[in-house]
Amino acid sequence: MNSANLPPAPVFLAGPTAVGKSEIALLLAERLGGEIISVDSMQVYRELDIGTAKPSLADRARVPHHLIDVVELTAPFDAAQFARLAQAAVAEIQGRGRVPILCGGTGLYFKAFLEGLGEAPPAHEKLRAELEATPLPDLLCELAERDPETYAKIDGNNPRRVIRAVEVIRLTGKPFSQQKAEWKAAGRRQKAEGFFGLSRATDDLRKRIDARVAEMFRLGLVQETAQLLKHGLAQNKTAMQAIGYRQVVEHLRGERSLEETISLVKIRTRQFAKRQMTWFRRQLRLEWIELKPDDSPESVSRKVCNLLGDGQQ
Repeated sequence: MNSANLPPAPVFLAGPTAVGKSEIALLLAERLGGEIISVDSMQVYRELDIGTAKPSLADRARVPHHLIDVVELTAPFDAAQFARLAQAAVAEIQGRGRVPILCGGTGLYFKAFLEGLGEAPPAHEKLRAELEATPLPDLLCELAERDPETYAKIDGNNPRRVIRAVEVIRLTGKPFSQQKAEWKAAGRRQKAEGFFGLSRATDDLRKRIDARVAEMFRLGLVQETAQLLKHGLAQNKTAMQAIGYRQVVEHLRGERSLEETISLVKIRTRQFAKRQMTWFRRQLRLEWIELKPDDSPESVSRKVCNLLGDGQQ
């Protein structure tokens, strides 16, 4: 087939929170004639706005965005749903002769889109309820005994991931780590062309994270969270894992002062960014671009275009 008849190839832009992906993606979309697909596990939720750094209405008017505000706050959402919706969005964008730009920081969603998820067993309602009622230390003890490899790597402060690992072990009788390897082997293992990772020096990223968190609180994160609690935020275990909302809920319950909460959100966000970078480097093959403090979004978008060879234009 003549290359002129092929649909525009997707561009992938990944990196940790606050690295500067969103503005670069906007400029890239304008340069390439593209549309943005959000690869973010929290921006899919309606009403989670300030705490997820969701693109503004002005930005969404400037460039079409997809997979933002697709489910209600109380609805479950996972990587399999993302992969299905993202594939449909890519086809729709390409059908208009435009370039899909997948941009975000949720590594598992990128991986699900590119490789599939293998044959992970679906959630078991009764078992899941039993595990959710079990104290987290007990679940971690079980995980350490039955799957030391996963226990050594898992975020022990993330109940959702611990519960899922134990659930899979109980449902299948096999270590979660072994099955993850099998699912990975069963995936398509595509090497994505045009997949760029954005990074910054530790001090630079830390300053950007601290500034973003301060801005979120200035914009009304506490008030937004108070309203979300009335609409079911506390009942959605996935949404409650979102950094910022979880800590503000604890503040609203009187567990710490506002000043302590802001400080804690900065710390948790920095820790999250570090985990994101570790995950991307271990799990995906990216072409990394290290941004300097004085790099403008315009210069970085030009660099990405040059690396693409302007083949999208």
